[in-house]
Amino acid sequence: MAGKTVAVVGASTDRGKFSNKAVRAYVARGWDVYPVNPRGGQVEGLRVFTSLAEVPVRLYRVTLYLPPAVAVAMLPEVAAVHPDEFFVNPGAESEELVREAARLGLQPILACSIVDLGVHPAEFPA
Repeated sequence: MAGKTVAVVGASTDRGKFSNKAVRAYVARGWDVYPVNPRGGQVEGLRVFTSLAEVPVRLYRVTLYLPPAVAVAMLPEVAAVHPDEFFVNPGAESEELVREAARLGLQPILACSIVDLGVHPAEFPA
């Protein structure tokens, strides 16, 4: 998967959170990682973009780590960047999100994107 691009939406500086573990897991697997959080700043030494629209490259994958209500509101922004893959991680999913994603032409993958990389989140301790 080297050379693929991923936006981690909801990326956190808290190394105990799965959104931070995802940043570390993707970096470890050689992906080009674009953390996204409206607070900006840095996560694991990477610049944090305040929106998906700000990311300067085409995104192969968007992986979502947000509470369901916030995640639903983020869907138009995800649809606007047309990722090849859209992961909705455990805890971010809801029936409303799945319905709205489908309406916007997205095909959400309801699964842990860290596990999809072939690693376990526990490999990235806090």
